[in-house]
Amino acid sequence: MAQSPSPQQRPQWRLMRVSDLDDVVVIADAVHGPAYSEERPAFAERLALYPSGCRMLERDGTPLGYLISHPWHRATPPALNEVLGAIPADADTFYLHDIALLPATRGSGAGAEAVAHVVACARAEALGEIGLIAVAGADSYWERQGFARLSPYPAYGPECWLMRRIVEDDEA
Repeated sequence: MAQSPSPQQRPQWRLMRVSDLDDVVVIADAVHGPAYSEERPAFAERLALYPSGCRMLERDGTPLGYLISHPWHRATPPALNEVLGAIPADADTFYLHDIALLPATRGSGAGAEAVAHVVACARAEALGEIGLIAVAGADSYWERQGFARLSPYPAYGPECWLMRRIVEDDEA
């Protein structure tokens, strides 16, 4: 019978640091390819604007993935690679900008842990929903994480969906 990895072997989420940004770009390029990759300034600004929504996944100091999320407006998801300027004071949704996990981490539960962090952030901001754009057919993964498809989102490309998850007060 296979044993689950020890806590030291299992990837762990931690707060993102400015020193992680080069690794974030490398991971984004590896996971998303040219169609959905973004440049360092977009990542750096999100980290500066909302650091509690930015996390790194690592094992033994090796970066394996990242999470970027922040409050935003439901009706106008940010464009890819867009510099935001500021987090809006009148945000009405919590926006899950990106979770990128290298293949070695898939199936480890890291994605579900990241979503749980995003839910906690949404609650802390008193926002009752989380929005995201599912790209390249990832909508089925997001449905398993409790998100529902709202509408196609051709601004990001084919097979992209605007999705939303309602944050219930009584969820654990």
